[in-house]
Amino acid sequence: MKKLFFVFILLISFLNSSELKVATSKNVGELNPHLYSPNEMFAQNMVYEGFVSYSQDNQIIPSLATSWEISEDGLVYTFYLRKGVKFSNGEDFNANAVKLNFDAIFANKQRHISFALVRAFDYLEVVNDYEVKLHLKHIYEPTLRELSLIRPFRFIAPSAMIDNNTKDGIKAPIGTGKWKFVDTKLGVYDKFVKNENYWGEKAKIDSIVCKIIPDPSSKVIALKTKEIDYIYTDGEISLEDFINLQKSDYQTLISKPLSTILIAQNTAKYPTNDINVRKAINMAINKDEISKYVFYGTRPKADFFYDDNVPNGKIDRSAYEYNPKKAKQLLLDNGWEFKNGFLEKDGKRLDIVISYIGINAEQKAISEVLQANLKEIGINLILQANESTIFYKRHRNGEFELIFNATWGAPYEPEIFMASMVAPAHADYMAQIGLKQKPLIDENIEKLSKTMNKDEKSKLAKEILTILHDEAVYIPIVYHTNICVASPKLKGVKTSILKYEIPFDDIEIKE
Repeated sequence: MKKLFFVFILLISFLNSSELKVATSKNVGELNPHLYSPNEMFAQNMVYEGFVSYSQDNQIIPSLATSWEISEDGLVYTFYLRKGVKFSNGEDFNANAVKLNFDAIFANKQRHISFALVRAFDYLEVVNDYEVKLHLKHIYEPTLRELSLIRPFRFIAPSAMIDNNTKDGIKAPIGTGKWKFVDTKLGVYDKFVKNENYWGEKAKIDSIVCKIIPDPSSKVIALKTKEIDYIYTDGEISLEDFINLQKSDYQTLISKPLSTILIAQNTAKYPTNDINVRKAINMAINKDEISKYVFYGTRPKADFFYDDNVPNGKIDRSAYEYNPKKAKQLLLDNGWEFKNGFLEKDGKRLDIVISYIGINAEQKAISEVLQANLKEIGINLILQANESTIFYKRHRNGEFELIFNATWGAPYEPEIFMASMVAPAHADYMAQIGLKQKPLIDENIEKLSKTMNKDEKSKLAKEILTILHDEAVYIPIVYHTNICVASPKLKGVKTSILKYEIPFDDIEIKE
């Protein structure tokens, strides 16, 4: 009888549980909080927390630190840790856990060197079980913003590290966040359940299953057949499908502009080491056409590295004019000649390779427009689809001529994003390395991150952006937005101001 009652209770519990089914293109990785791709940021954000968070109204707010103080000289940050917090396995969160995490992060310092805070960090002092002091070598104004980022300054349970380290992997993804990562099957799904030990307001649904559906069209079919409930972020489905879903009963949302979609041109590699080639490409691309036909007007064209709303992002320059005739003439004036429909110089045809992530429908569509636009001026653009791991490896090692890139949005802009340009961890460093002004750019970026003077900050940021614009290092395409499609049975669906966060916390399933 007792056995039957127990089974009955389990059955009732199962029937009352709520599960959100989400479509994603790939597994979330092992979810190491201190490493990068293939660890998916939205999932790292679900599992791990840091000292502070960044709110939807652009404020730094408490997370695992309830409060903090900054010394008068700006070199010491004292954090008072939240008491009673446990990792999802029941382990205590305290100053010892913080110290072990910082030790693990800095044991792999070179991997994080693109973050200016990593370069500014001196040491971490444990004052007592719930108070730590972060000592800096020099002033770094965006310290709190950088500590709010999804990685690498988030905390994993010490017992989940391997020999007190994380650089070669972890035993298990155990954090203090609202969600626990409980199951995965390569190429099939990842599963998260609500963290019952969570110190704050718990999630409203019991579990989330991320179903791996790489093909954008198959995601839409899965939505219509109720195999999934929810799709979020860019590139997951085509915007043509998104526009069609706007005419249906599904909930569809578009976020505010979050960042800029760019194409980086490698200034150190032939033929994009030629400034005339880079400028001609900038003038040959019809961004209005891309905004209208690729993004269905959901993303405005971008003429500059940053949207005017980014602090210190506006420069005193004109945009590159869309003018294929002028673009062609620029190349002809600089020694290129037409032969068999394409330009040549010194017996070499003007072939350029653009690298994109093969499963990203938007990048593929933009590449196809670029291919048609550049053909008009005699450039043969070769489309190179990459698996994402290979794509980001190209970012780091500079094996590209043109490659998709993007700014990071709040809270990174402009200091934290620019700080990443001084180390060979992203396409930006590699794209800029061929410029004679690269030492000046890096010097200004270092000054930018240290100064507390607003006028100097503005001057330095504009000087950097002006060089990058004049040298045509980037091709800004559109200002990025995230999209969301949700089943009518969901409530609490919204978008985030943070590009890499999926706002699951308020989602509920209607009765």
